[in-house]
Amino acid sequence: MKRQTLNDLTLADIETKLSDNEEALQNLRFQKALQQLEDPIKINHLKKEIAQLKTVKKEFALGIRGGKDEN
Repeated sequence: MKRQTLNDLTLADIETKLSDNEEALQNLRFQKALQQLEDPIKINHLKKEIAQLKTVKKEFALGIRGGKDEN
């Protein structure tokens, strides 16, 4: 995910995307266990994106990142 895209997201968007990515990661792990996964690199990319989203979410919580949707 591009840095500019992360900067444009609101807190609600981040939480939605984070839950979607965690669900997709779980599905990819099931596919890997069943040996049906065609591209194992997708797991690494998804984990990286989840980490980026969690970082931005933490920045909102700490007040470092003031955004469109502060709670």
